[in-house]
Parts: sequence; C-alpha cells; structure tokens
Amino acid sequence: MKIAVPKETKERENRVALTPDVVQALVKAGFECIVESGAGDHSYLADSKYAAAGAQIISDKQKLYSDADVLLRVNAPSSSEIAMMKKDAVLISFMWAATNPDLVAACEKQGISAFSMDAIPRISRAQKMDALSSQSNLAGYKTVLLAANALGKIFPLMMTAAGTIKPCKVVIMGAGVAGLQAIATAKRLGAIVEVSDIRPETKEQVESLGGKYIEVKGDDSIKTEGGYVKGLSEEFLKKQQELIYKHITDADIVITTALIPGKKAPVLVTEEMVKNMKAGSVIVDMATEQGGNCALSEKDKTVIKHDVIIIGESNLPSLLPLNASELYAKNISTFLLHLATKDGFKWEMDEEITKGSLITYRGQIMHPSLMKAVTP
Repeated sequence: MKIAVPKETKERENRVALTPDVVQALVKAGFECIVESGAGDHSYLADSKYAAAGAQIISDKQKLYSDADVLLRVNAPSSSEIAMMKKDAVLISFMWAATNPDLVAACEKQGISAFSMDAIPRISRAQKMDALSSQSNLAGYKTVLLAANALGKIFPLMMTAAGTIKPCKVVIMGAGVAGLQAIATAKRLGAIVEVSDIRPETKEQVESLGGKYIEVKGDDSIKTEGGYVKGLSEEFLKKQQELIYKHITDADIVITTALIPGKKAPVLVTEEMVKNMKAGSVIVDMATEQGGNCALSEKDKTVIKHDVIIIGESNLPSLLPLNASELYAKNISTFLLHLATKDGFKWEMDEEITKGSLITYRGQIMHPSLMKAVTP
C-alpha cells in the first residue's frame, strides 16, 4: 500500500504525521511511503532525511492525494483536499468528527474510509496509539514554560543577602494528562502548586506529584467516560467557581485544561475573578480551541486584561514540533500497523479499537455517536 504524508495546511501547525525514522520502519515492513516536499520543514526534518529513509519525495499535491491508498495527517484535510483522494482510500488524522459535520460529509461524498486519532479508545492495549495523551503531555510542559516566561518573578523560594523571595503560587485546573505534566513541571521549577479537579480519583495522582488537591464535592450532573468529563450542570460550575475563587485570586499563575468532547469548554475563570487577581499575574488557557476556560481569553493571542496577562495559545504541541512529531508518528504508525498489513486493511469491524475510531467506511457513516446524530 502507498502511504502518503502531505504538508500540514492548518495555520500555526508545525508538526508532521511521520518522521524519517518511522518512515524507514514502515518501508522495511513493506509499505511504500510518499512524502510531500517540505512536509517536515517546520519540524526540522529535511526532505533529504525522508529520502534517505526510503520515501519518495514529490511536490505535486494533487498526485500525492490521488495516488495515496492511505493518507496520514496530523489535522484533517479540507473538503477540497478530500475531493482529491481516490474512492476507497483511507484517511487517518485527528478529525473531531462530532463538531465537524462538513468534514464527515466530504468523506461520505468521496467514498473514503476515515479513522480519527482522537476517537481511539483510551484502553490499555491502545496506549501506544494514544496521540491525545502524547500531545497533551508536551502541552502541559510547554504551558508552564510560557507562564514562567510571562511572569515578572521567579518560581522558587530564594534566600539572598538582599532578602528572601517567596515562591510562586500556581493553580492548575484539571488533572488530566496535560494538568499532571504541568504540576510536575511547576514543582520542578520550585513553585507551590494547587490543583482543582472534579474527579476524586485524581487526588492521589496530584498529591504524588507534590501538588495540593482542592476538593470540590461532585453531584449527579457529573458523568465521566474514557477519562473525560461528559456533563456539568450550571449549579455545579457555580459551586466550583465559588470554592476556587480565593485560590485563583491569590495565585501568581493559573493554568486551565478543562475540555468536554464535542462541546464548548466550560468557563472556570470569570471576569470577576480576573479583576481580583494580582497585577502581573498570568493565566494560560489551554482550551481556547473550544472557546476557552477563561471568560477573557482570546484564541492564539496574548492579551492583558485588568492587569493580568492571559495567554490563549490553541496549539501548544506545535510549539515543540520535533518532539511532538516524533511521538505522533509513533502513535499513528502503531495504529496503522494494528489496522493493516502492507497488503491491505483487515477491517475487523467488531474489534474494539477499530470500532471506536472508524468514522466512515467507504463513504458510509460508521461511528455510533454520529449515527445517532443523523438518525431521525
């Protein structure tokens, strides 16, 4: 089978779907790899490295798409790019299908099969394919560095002849993969770290990393599925905001990580909270791609509101493109080798990973969540 890797076209995207090392492994396994010229430039991976690994380098995007049996990307292609793919070809990328009906419709129209990297079940045997976790891990690390760079003071306690500098206080909202890495990074830099998460099972993880757990009592509106919170009532959000108000307004840095798949991100930091934060403090909102956890954050912008610096970078892994591409390439290649051999796809429709991640099959919608959405 011919595997094609095009240049990413999304604005501010620096990652690439395959690295030369992974291309070499796939070629050795019997696949043919075609890479668009310049695909790895923003990840510091030159065409010559791909060629040395056994890939064919081409500059004709139309030919790359039309020749591909399997198209591997980080972000989903546009509808016009999908229209260049041949019927019965396979697309594998992040799709976020529940919130991208036009993308799903384009796959239907073109008669292609599409797997979504964000829909891979979060089960133990799929850990090596879990791109959400690998990318979130890097994002959590980078978030702390961005905050530290913007803050006008140092993180650790420092005792000098001129006096003692108190340690920085960091409040992290959400103890998922990104939040846990942010805790570890902030602690290594010497900060005092407090963490809020509505899932009680995260308390032990937070404390094992040296963070102080801010406990918010849950209610019946909270539902979790696959490690994600699926639903929150307005009453609960209000209760959470009241409890963490003092923690946030005392903080030097606030990092928010809360996402609800397929829905707008919940607002955790209100304008009133921002007004009462210390001048020069920093908020890093990791949820701006889905509307933001802070009422005043702006996607892909750093703004100052009420003397508080608010960072709204929406694609944090892209700021670490070499590592992010390396990890993503291993995730997507492991996933591909689970689904297929060099001779073709297995199409094991009842297998858990296949069933959970297959969005369309030869143009027909297959994912249960989307079938419910289109059923009258």
